[in-house]
Amino acid sequence: MHPILFRIPLPGWKLPYFGVVHNIPIYSYGVMLGLSLVVGWYLTLYLSERDGLPKETMANCYVVTAISAIIGSRLLYVLTNLDEFQGVGDFFAFRRGGLVAYGGFLGGYLGSWLYLKRQKIALMPWADVAVPSLASGLLITRIGCYLFGCDFGKPLSASAPQWLQKIGSFPHWPAGTLEHGEGAPAWVHHVQHYGLSIDATHSNPVHPTQLYESLIGGLLLALLLWQRKHQRFRGQVFMLFAFGYGFLRFLIEMVRDDAERGVWGPHLTADVLIPGALALFAIGYAISFARAIDNVTMRRLTQVISFVPAIVAYLALKPASYVSSEMAQLSTSQWVGVATAVAVAIAFGVFWKVAEAHPEQAMALDLTGFYALEKARSDAEAGKVAKSGGGRKSDDDDEDDEDDEDRDEDEKKKPAAKDDAIDAKFDDDKPSKDDKKPAAKDDAIDAKFDDDKPSKDEDEKKSSEEDDA
Repeated sequence: MHPILFRIPLPGWKLPYFGVVHNIPIYSYGVMLGLSLVVGWYLTLYLSERDGLPKETMANCYVVTAISAIIGSRLLYVLTNLDEFQGVGDFFAFRRGGLVAYGGFLGGYLGSWLYLKRQKIALMPWADVAVPSLASGLLITRIGCYLFGCDFGKPLSASAPQWLQKIGSFPHWPAGTLEHGEGAPAWVHHVQHYGLSIDATHSNPVHPTQLYESLIGGLLLALLLWQRKHQRFRGQVFMLFAFGYGFLRFLIEMVRDDAERGVWGPHLTADVLIPGALALFAIGYAISFARAIDNVTMRRLTQVISFVPAIVAYLALKPASYVSSEMAQLSTSQWVGVATAVAVAIAFGVFWKVAEAHPEQAMALDLTGFYALEKARSDAEAGKVAKSGGGRKSDDDDEDDEDDEDRDEDEKKKPAAKDDAIDAKFDDDKPSKDDKKPAAKDDAIDAKFDDDKPSKDEDEKKSSEEDDA
């Protein structure tokens, strides 16, 4: 097991609150948690786009959901392990582990519901595309738990296979590996409660429940992707995950041995408490989820098989006498698993009936409210811009204004051109160049009176007559 994957060397820098730092440790759990968020991001957005959900809004919702899930998982861990936290700063020490999967499930559900309610988008279509990322998250983050050594199981029997005992043994860390603790949580737990020698190099072989749950995550991921191809109503994929994980997590908790998961509820005999809870899962499956199997024979067979775990648990836990009955409590995760399984089983039955009566409506995304909200926001933004006169001028607007001013200046510098345009308008009313000669004007006047003036011959004749007389 490797709680630290590698270290980034530094040249002995002196940092506030940390002193001289020679390296930065990269914790395995943190790396796996980050990797699960990245994988979940791409998977969720891919499925959202295929289903026709608005990609940008779904991307924002994923961020809100992821943050809410981390906070919820941490809060549930804190509530079940208050003695480990001495101050507010301990809440943010994620490198030590301390996240409860069911807290993340509930926190993410609440965060996404609040966000999508404001966006006028139904929760179930989002839940269907988001839960596969939860399954992939289990697959990846539980490997981080294994590398750190937390969330371990009960001791294996001596007859367990050697390979299982080998991978189920957690080490006593070398001195200085981490700033707290001397070994993996399993090793510490066995030293404190099982009499393991402090000089032991490894813990007793235990069930590697981290790897069990990682395999469950991979199985659920495949099941959910298959269910999408046979989906009858929005929310069906989500409900299948909630029920399936609740049941499988309940079984895993039966072989978990870490105290951090917390226990809660009444003390009852194990032969009543455990089989009774498993019977609730069986009833929930028989009356609801079994309807998804079209073949009647196969449906009846799976309904019968669903009660087998409850029967086996009762036979295994049944005491020889009432006096020797073993008292037990359910863990916090088991209670949450049972409660969510019962709730989604009831919801599945209701949704299934609606899908049978209105199949098209059951698969509708119903984005009318979202697009109306988007249009209202767009109109409001356009109104603000119009009210402010277009808002602040951009650089392009300033350049256009400067060009207009330059053109005006050029026009002012060209008065002749302006006059020519005006003169052209009145060309027909102005005299020609030849009309400006005064001689031409006199000739025109003389021509007007030619018939009234005597000729030169008449003047000479009149003078001759006067001489004869």
